[in-house]
Amino acid sequence: MQRFILGKKNQITLISGILLVIAFISKFLFKNTEIFVGGLVIASIIGVIPIAIQAYQALRVKVVSIDVLVTIAVIGAFLLRNFEESAIVTFLFLFGAYLEQRTLNKTRSAIKELTEMAPESALKQMENGEFEEVEVDEVDVGDILLVKTGSKVPVDGTVLTGEGHINEASITGESVPVGKRKDAKVYAGTILENGTIQIVADRVGEDTTFGKIIELVEEAQDSKSEAERFIDRFSKYYTPAVLILSFIVWLISKNVELAITILVLGCPGALVIGVPVSNVAGIGNGARYGVLLKGSEVIQDFSRVDTIVFDKTGTLTVGNPKVADKKMYTNGDDIDKVLSYLASIEGESDHPLAKAIVEHLGKTETYTVENTNVVKGGGIVAIVDGHRVAVGNVSLMEQENVHIDEEMRADIARFESKGNSLVLTSVDGELKALMGIRDQIRPGVKEDLQKLKRLGVKNLVVLSGDNQGTVDLVASELGLTEAHGHMLPEEKSAYIEKLQAKGRIVAFVGDGVNDSPSIALAQIGIAMGGGTDVAIETSDVVLMNSDFSRLPHALGLVKVISRNMIQNIIIAVGVVFFLLASVFFSEWMNMSIGMLVHEGSILVVILNGMRLLRYKLKY
Repeated sequence: MQRFILGKKNQITLISGILLVIAFISKFLFKNTEIFVGGLVIASIIGVIPIAIQAYQALRVKVVSIDVLVTIAVIGAFLLRNFEESAIVTFLFLFGAYLEQRTLNKTRSAIKELTEMAPESALKQMENGEFEEVEVDEVDVGDILLVKTGSKVPVDGTVLTGEGHINEASITGESVPVGKRKDAKVYAGTILENGTIQIVADRVGEDTTFGKIIELVEEAQDSKSEAERFIDRFSKYYTPAVLILSFIVWLISKNVELAITILVLGCPGALVIGVPVSNVAGIGNGARYGVLLKGSEVIQDFSRVDTIVFDKTGTLTVGNPKVADKKMYTNGDDIDKVLSYLASIEGESDHPLAKAIVEHLGKTETYTVENTNVVKGGGIVAIVDGHRVAVGNVSLMEQENVHIDEEMRADIARFESKGNSLVLTSVDGELKALMGIRDQIRPGVKEDLQKLKRLGVKNLVVLSGDNQGTVDLVASELGLTEAHGHMLPEEKSAYIEKLQAKGRIVAFVGDGVNDSPSIALAQIGIAMGGGTDVAIETSDVVLMNSDFSRLPHALGLVKVISRNMIQNIIIAVGVVFFLLASVFFSEWMNMSIGMLVHEGSILVVILNGMRLLRYKLKY
C-alpha cells in the first residue's frame, strides 16, 4: 500500500491542487464556506498521507528527515483547525518535490544520452560467411562484424576492410567525423556516418571503452564528495535541532502555531540538495566533453591543484616517435647483422622507441632471441645468434662495460642536442650502432598549458625517462617550470612525494604502465584515455581519446563546480536564517509563505547547479 501511494504522489499533488482551487473559488466567488473548509480538509488529509509515509520510513531507519518536520507541522496546523495553512503547506511541499525531481532529471540528461548510445545489436559473420544480426551480448572477441552507413559500431575493434568516417562524439566529445581505414581502431557507441567497414572485435561488453565510460560516470554519480558527507552529517543533527528549537519556543511562548511554523521554516531542503546537484551536473558536463571525473570526491582536490606533473612521451608528445639520426660503428656485412640483431630484439617490445626502430628498419632478417633480460629504465639484454646483444641507453652500456671512445661520446652529445632519445646497440661488449629518435610535440599543447596557468596552476613539471637534453628542449619549447630526465618510475614517484612534502597539491598526467605508481600517488591522477588500462584504472580523471585539450576544460570545470557548491550552500543557509529571523522579527511570516520560500530556494539551487551542464572554457 505504501509503495502504491508513493507511486501515485504526482496524481495526489494534482488532486490536492484542484481541491485548493475549488476551495478558494467557492469562498471568494460564491461565499460558500462549507465547500471552502471541506476542500481544504480533504486536500490536507490526502496531501499529508505520502509525506507521512516518507516520514515513517525515515524514522524506521532512525533518521529525522524533512518529511518528519512537515508531517508534524501539518498535523499540528490541522488540529488547530488552521486548514488553510495545512492544505497549502502539503500542496507546496508535494509540488516542490515534483519540480525538484523533474529538474534533477534534466541534470542527468548527459548520462542518459550516453546510455542510450549503447549499441544493442551487431551484424556478425557466421560460419557460412554470411552476416546475421545478433544481440551485441552474443559477440565474442575475435568475431568479424559488418558496420554499415548510419549504424553504431557495436564493439571496440580494428578495421579489416573498407573505409569510412566515424562520429566519435560519444568517446571524445567532438562531433567532427574521423576517417577510418584498414588497421584503424574503432570504438563501441560511435556512429559510421558514411562508408562500409568490416571489423574484428577486440573488446566486447563492459570491457569496451564506451562500456567503461558509462560504468565510470555511474560510479561517479553515486560517490559523495567531502562537502556532501559533511552536509549529510550536518543534516543528521540539524533536523532534530530544529525539532528541539520548536519545542523550546512552544514551552516559552505557549504559542503552538509559532512552534509549528518554525518546523516548516527550518527545513534544510536546499542545503541537502544543493551540493549533489552541482556534482551530478558537473560530472554530466564532463562526460559530454570527453572528461571522466571518477567521483565527487575528486572535484574538490582537483580544483585546488597548484602543480601539474607530466610524463613526456604520449602525454606532451604524440607518442609516435621516428628515427631521425643514425650512426654505425662497423662496416660491410656486419652492419646488416647488427641491424638484424637489433630488429629481432626490438620486435618483441611494445615500447614506442622500439616500434620506431622496427618501422625504420623495415623488412630484415630476424633471429631467435633467448635469455631476454629487461633492465628497468635501461633497455634489453639478450642472446641473439650466439652473441650477447644489449639495446638501450648510455647507462645500460656502462653496466655492460661497453667501451665508448671520445668520437662516440661526441656523437651522443650531438644527437642529444637535437632533442633525440638515444638507443645504443652493443654486440659482445662493443658499441655497434647509435640511433636518435625524436617525437613530435602534440599540436596545441603549448596553448593548453597557457590556459592551465591562467586557471591558477603555478608549476608545470615534466618527468621523463628520456635523456636530459631532450627533456630540456621540450620544456623550453613549451614554457614548463621544471624538467627532469633520466628518471625511473620509482624516481618519479619519489619526486611527487617531495613536492607533496612542500605542501603542493599535485596532479600527475600520464598514459603508460610505468606512470601508474605516480598516477596513484598524486592527489589527482590523470590518465590519457588512449593509454593503458592500468593507467586508466588507477587514475582519478580520464581524458578520453588522449585529447590533451580536455585538460584545461577539466580543470576549469571542477573550479566552477566548487564555486557552484559554495554558492548553493550560501543560498540554502541564507534562506533558512532569513525565514527564521522573519518569524521572530516580522508579523507577515506564516507557514504557507515559509513553505513557498523554502521550495523556491530548492528550485534556485537546482537551477544554479544546472548551469554547469552548459559550461564551456572561455579561454
